Amino acid sequence: MRLIFVLLVLLVAGTVRAEACGGVDDACLLGERSYNLRLPDDWDGQTAMPVLLHFHGWMRQGDLVIQHGRIAASTVRRGVLLIAPNGARRTWNFWTADTEDVGFAADVLADVAARYPIDAERIYVSGYSYGSAMAWRYVCQNGDGVRALIAVAGTLRGKERCPQGPGEVRHVHGLDDTVMDFPMGPGGDTTWPVKLWREQFGCDDGVPTGPWQARDWLTFERTEWRDCADGQSVILDLHPGGHIIPHGWLGRQLDELLGLAPSY
Repeated sequence: MRLIFVLLVLLVAGTVRAEACGGVDDACLLGERSYNLRLPDDWDGQTAMPVLLHFHGWMRQGDLVIQHGRIAASTVRRGVLLIAPNGARRTWNFWTADTEDVGFAADVLADVAARYPIDAERIYVSGYSYGSAMAWRYVCQNGDGVRALIAVAGTLRGKERCPQGPGEVRHVHGLDDTVMDFPMGPGGDTTWPVKLWREQFGCDDGVPTGPWQARDWLTFERTEWRDCADGQSVILDLHPGGHIIPHGWLGRQLDELLGLAPSY
């Protein structure tokens, strides 16, 4: 409930102090740590913005995220505020429930909400590789009020039990991933990467919805779980490649979540 409470307090108070920080060379300081951010193109300076909180990969930092052609390029043209926390020692502690990084990321969101008007109904949490596992950890511990988890090539262990969760889970993984190994299930079950959320949400059998492409050189096979007992949904996209952020994938998820026509 920490995220919801902080955001509502700030929104009701109407506190906006849009101090310039967060760019490539001027990260926003928060205690002994920091984060980067990037505003969407053509923002009018007043309208509340959807937010993508994105956790960087191992040995990376937020300055890379806000310049990335497959991350920032997807947010700036869709009116989404991109927030990229910086991991201590360039990594994330997602291994246990009591990690300090969950509280840090919640504090980052609160700090941004004090600087800019954000849409508390459209908070999306994302990440790549180690950052994807951290995104899973964040919504596992503090996901109530998060509209969707949008995760790329990194999960928590399937035996985890989460006290909270997002409204929707969207995950992509390469079948040939040997960095954050594809978590194949018993008997070659390729739906195993989202087992944790399928079980937590009380989902029935998944429905294959057929192949789709954002680029003609990579085909995704999608499975959806839309009839989950708690009202949430789970979407899994698989591709034959390795440990990558697929071109166009993140933008496609934002288009679907924001009700926009798919564009790449």
